[in-house]
Amino acid sequence: MTFDRSIKIAPSILAADFANFGAECATVEEQGADWIHVDVMDGHFVPNITFGPATCAAIRPHIKGVMDVHLMIAPADPYLAEFAKAGADVLTVHAEAGPHLHRSVQMIRDLGCKAGVALNPATPANAVEYVLDRIDLICVMTVNPGFGGQSFIDSQIEKVRQLRAMIGDRPIHIEIDGGMTPTTAPLMAAAGADVLVAGSAVFKGGSVTNPAPYGENIRAIRAAAEKATGVLV
Repeated sequence: MTFDRSIKIAPSILAADFANFGAECATVEEQGADWIHVDVMDGHFVPNITFGPATCAAIRPHIKGVMDVHLMIAPADPYLAEFAKAGADVLTVHAEAGPHLHRSVQMIRDLGCKAGVALNPATPANAVEYVLDRIDLICVMTVNPGFGGQSFIDSQIEKVRQLRAMIGDRPIHIEIDGGMTPTTAPLMAAAGADVLVAGSAVFKGGSVTNPAPYGENIRAIRAAAEKATGVLV
């Protein structure tokens, strides 16, 4: 992974065909996805259960680019090594999920992955203040974690502005997870985000056998976000 602040679209496989994950990952990449986002949920930290390290290992050979693994689990530390072994490029833990965030971030980096910290909607931006020099990504939840297809919480726009100011010139991505569409993406891009996670907004209307809608959806989100940042599209 190399760092830049260009807009990156990261489809969440939470909205993909669960019976066809490998092909879905390959297809959305072919249609323009930059990263593949994997939402791991434990039924404890969030009210849903999704995937584990075995699923990540199974889809890794089908992903040419970045596998972005978002751990909505608590505790996260005992499972970091397994997700790193499964091929995660980015491992993101929630600031709210454990008592020792600095230790969790250090473990992720020691495992050779980029380290991310996720913030729930009610968690303030300053929760990451003392790990800014240790992290590679901040994931701002613009929905309450646990389910796809929820509505965007617009109070998070100001949080992204605060984070962007805190980051300064550090090479830290700001990722948005939840409710991303061509309408909401430009709001977050203008505030300072550069990685946009989209589930249903990418996968709606398409399939592995009919992939064109995936590309159309990705291009629509990217174009709206880039226009908001002044990038010519």
